[in-house]
Amino acid sequence: MRQRNPKQKLLMGPGPSNPDPRVLRALSEPTLGHLDPDFLEVMDDTAELLRYVFNTKNELTLPISGTGMSGMETAMVNSLEPGDKAIICVAGAFGERMADVAGRAGAQVVRVEAPWGEPIDPDDVKKAIRKNPDAKVLGIVHGETSTGVLQPLDEIAATVHEAGMRIIVDTVASLGGVDVPTDRLGLDVVYSGSQKCLSCPPGLAPITFGEKAVAFIENRKTTCQSWYLDLGMIRRYWGSERFYHHTAPINMIYALNEALRIVKEEGLDARFARHKAAQEALIAGLLDLGLEPVVNEPYRLPTLTTVYVPEGVSEAEVRRKLMDEFGIEIAGGLGIFKGKIWRIGLMGTNATKANVVRLLGALREVLK
Repeated sequence: MRQRNPKQKLLMGPGPSNPDPRVLRALSEPTLGHLDPDFLEVMDDTAELLRYVFNTKNELTLPISGTGMSGMETAMVNSLEPGDKAIICVAGAFGERMADVAGRAGAQVVRVEAPWGEPIDPDDVKKAIRKNPDAKVLGIVHGETSTGVLQPLDEIAATVHEAGMRIIVDTVASLGGVDVPTDRLGLDVVYSGSQKCLSCPPGLAPITFGEKAVAFIENRKTTCQSWYLDLGMIRRYWGSERFYHHTAPINMIYALNEALRIVKEEGLDARFARHKAAQEALIAGLLDLGLEPVVNEPYRLPTLTTVYVPEGVSEAEVRRKLMDEFGIEIAGGLGIFKGKIWRIGLMGTNATKANVVRLLGALREVLK
């Protein structure tokens, strides 16, 4: 067999980010049974820490066994029944995915679109709701990983609730690095992933459901499309009943628990300020190199910065040299941005000015 010897690299793409060493050590702790009393205590502790990070008191708050996309699918299949109408905001690749997943869950999808690199206009949401008053949910991406846009939610959430609808929010690229106002805005369903701003390996999708979303689960007329992601059953395992559903990924939950402890030790406000300061340093350095940011300042996602590739430069060649010569990973564009932009992540443990300086120095050398 070939030797397995992965090298340490600085992951400054759109995720995964480098896990904290404490998180990696937690992965190696003894594996227990999924109903072991010691593990059940870890489950309860993890759920409470997730409430802290989500800014919520929602009882139904837990990590789904799967990566961030399992969070998206869990949100949709537990919020929709066949034939329900769903308004989905699309301004990037992950808005597109949300529309696709909602359609696969049997929904009639109504799209509200914005150009890539710009936020969704609240007035367009209002128009869509007026035209579709029978819509049950609205889905929107908080931090669009493909564009680097941070979507303002206040006005849109208020509009959705005034219409009697529920709002589903993707925070895969924002949770733990940007304020996620779950309870303040009454966000009904919010999901994320473990591998980005939480600096935990990929494999879990934190999710939280508010009272209206839970009431839908309890009173739905049809069986949830997915057995594995059916929260009607999963909540019985994570709640006091401890009814077996599937074998939990024990060691990954250890890792998430440790990652969340690190977040709480730092404090959310301090963590948000650190991400913002790191991005400001990055933007200043990119401008000094003559590189143009994609997103206007008010809407920049602090955890992921997008920048245009200069004329005549091979974006893939620059990324290859950064990896081969400096051990640094950044990402290229998706969709209409393919070959045109770079995506630079400053997530969790990696959101430091020291890493910004290291990247900018390497990028300067490569661009020469």
